[in-house]
Amino acid sequence: MSLNSIFQFLVPKDKKFYPLFEEAANKIKLLSETLNEAVNLPANEREKLLKEVEVLKSEIEQIVQTTRLELERNFITPFDREDINSLMTAVDEVADNLSDAASRMRFYHIDKVTKPLRKLTEANLEACNEVAKCIYYIKDMKNLKAITEGCKVILRLERKADKVFDKAVADIFENETNVIEIIKYKEVMDALESATDSCRRVANVLETITVKYS
Repeated sequence: MSLNSIFQFLVPKDKKFYPLFEEAANKIKLLSETLNEAVNLPANEREKLLKEVEVLKSEIEQIVQTTRLELERNFITPFDREDINSLMTAVDEVADNLSDAASRMRFYHIDKVTKPLRKLTEANLEACNEVAKCIYYIKDMKNLKAITEGCKVILRLERKADKVFDKAVADIFENETNVIEIIKYKEVMDALESATDSCRRVANVLETITVKYS
């Protein structure tokens, strides 16, 4: 058992880090829901929600920065500080990639949302919901099995997104003759596929944490 783990038994229940974890979980869930709602709206109604995605990304970035400041200020942490930093960094990466997808949709004036693009957004919505649930579960470390199962779902969704992405890219190059359109759609899908990769990195960190506490 690490020195940090021993001290956890001797100090009051953490009131600094878990609220930050849960706030980040709530924000990443809301961000993915907002992006998913945006791609299911007509083009002329999408702009407001895409901008909201970018705002939520900035809010998550602030939560991550606050967490890092707390790591510098506090000797005792609820679990290993490197795992806390890795977890929040991975969540921040998810937000960055989803925000990139939203920004590219706006800047490139993506009017038609293709089926693969919508599927990738849905995969991220499901993965972010699992990320949020798993982060809630780390509060008391009493439901490690639920975290493990949630991580399995995230990995399955990441593999599903990879297959959708590969097929979509192949279809674009086969059926689209406008090079500019190819570049625009591929860049949006790149960001969405990267977001599911980042969800997988969150799952990897969570699995590391559960192994240490099992």
